[in-house]
Amino acid sequence: MFKSLLACMLAVVSAAPAAAQTANRGDHRYRMTLVRAAPGRLVDMIESVKARTAGSGAFLFRHSQGDQWDLLVLVPDGRSAASPRNELADPALVAWRQDETVVGPDLAARSGFAEAGLYHFEMFVALAGKRDELLREREMENVYLAEVGRPVNAIFVREFGAEWDSFTIGAYKSWTHFAERDRITPEQTAAAARKAGFESDAHIGPYMRSLIALHHDTLTTPVR
Repeated sequence: MFKSLLACMLAVVSAAPAAAQTANRGDHRYRMTLVRAAPGRLVDMIESVKARTAGSGAFLFRHSQGDQWDLLVLVPDGRSAASPRNELADPALVAWRQDETVVGPDLAARSGFAEAGLYHFEMFVALAGKRDELLREREMENVYLAEVGRPVNAIFVREFGAEWDSFTIGAYKSWTHFAERDRITPEQTAAAARKAGFESDAHIGPYMRSLIALHHDTLTTPVR
């Protein structure tokens, strides 16, 4: 089954316009940092991160549901704040942190991204030898999402650092916008899945999980 899925997937990705793939992946470099606040210091830590990333074009995302970190910070071009030891927050306010350098699309130029009110992160560690296939699967899902009228994901790929091979971000106007998937009919999802190269809507999740060792989901709100 997966061999036939892969054949379909390669055909879909090869046929996809190069400009669309570039828009969703891109070649912009970012420093991605996950941080968890020291007990009782979340507000102080957020203010510290905001101060140290001011003027850098950074995007700050605050955990709402899902993973155990409090903030995810994306600083464009891999630039670091001008602070001791490259810290994005006062170390006294941080209980845990994780960094990596990633390549992805130009978020500042991505329509509606900076103005969104809710973001869905999916973070992946691929199985050995499956990193490229996982990226193609994410591109297939973007075809599917576009077909059913949902926001497509920005795709990021690790250069070096933490264990995450890739992660994606879906930007939504609001919690209501995120929940509107319930309005899509089974007929629409079935047709979209076939166009994207999946056997059916029900096969999207199992196929993705056949490629990964670890997968974390997190819903976040913006810090502005």
